[in-house]
Amino acid sequence: MKRTRLHRQRGVAVVTALLLTTLAVTIVASLFWQQQVQVRSMENQRLHLQTRWILRGALDWARLILRTDGQSPAPTIENGVWATPLAETRLDDYVERERVQNEDYNATIKGQIYDAQARYNLSNLANGNVEDVAAFGRLLGALQLDRGLAQAAAQLVMKGGQSGSQTGSQQMTVQRVDDLAAAGFTPAAIERLRDFTVVLSQDARVNVNTASPEVLVAVVENLSLSEAQTLVASRKNRPFTSAGGFSTAVGGKKMVTVVTRSDNFLVLSQVKLDRAALESWALIKRGVPGSPGGLTTTLEWIREF
Repeated sequence: MKRTRLHRQRGVAVVTALLLTTLAVTIVASLFWQQQVQVRSMENQRLHLQTRWILRGALDWARLILRTDGQSPAPTIENGVWATPLAETRLDDYVERERVQNEDYNATIKGQIYDAQARYNLSNLANGNVEDVAAFGRLLGALQLDRGLAQAAAQLVMKGGQSGSQTGSQQMTVQRVDDLAAAGFTPAAIERLRDFTVVLSQDARVNVNTASPEVLVAVVENLSLSEAQTLVASRKNRPFTSAGGFSTAVGGKKMVTVVTRSDNFLVLSQVKLDRAALESWALIKRGVPGSPGGLTTTLEWIREF
């Protein structure tokens, strides 16, 4: 009896020891796992921080390009130096990072500058001008969307402008094309408009040297899409130097105010660093040549994705 009891006690002791050992191993493994997660998290934070620094460098580069281009009073044209895209460029040799021996990782950047005034400025609807509303309606028609939505969009933009004037704020109800959903635009319509509209200050008008055929149809009454396409093809060799020259080219047809020089530009930047990736759109506004302190460039906003 005593031997049986002794064997039982030894069996319990062995099982208990095994359980304690398993528990200890589990705790140690959990601690190692938590430490690994923390290290990984710190690495991710460092990578994202580095991608933002690279992005800032890209925006500084874009501002320099636009500042240099703006020194000349010449019109802004679609094949200007500023429009040259930055092809995907490896940054491995330029980014400071702790590495183990022979480690290789992917670090690249690419981007492009776009003329924001090549698009229809939704802020032009804020004054309730019938001609501007009609112009937006023509753009909707050119894109095979409901023209009747132009009035609803104008009312939405005017509502924001009125509330902003009452409070002394310049905040607009419509900050981006997605906000047109409040005026009855469907997601498909918003996506269709995305490359043809922008929200800028009210004094920013369409640049006829960079605008797409659809936007040219919007700014000129009774201009067909085929006629607009012909204008786009001809301006590559002979850009318009004045609004009057453009008016002559369209046969004196009635149109809204247009310009041949731009001061607002959209910058697309795409940065990859190891497993971190960052894409952003930024709006850069260029100052007026000859202004006090010389030509300036201002980062109006930046949106990261």
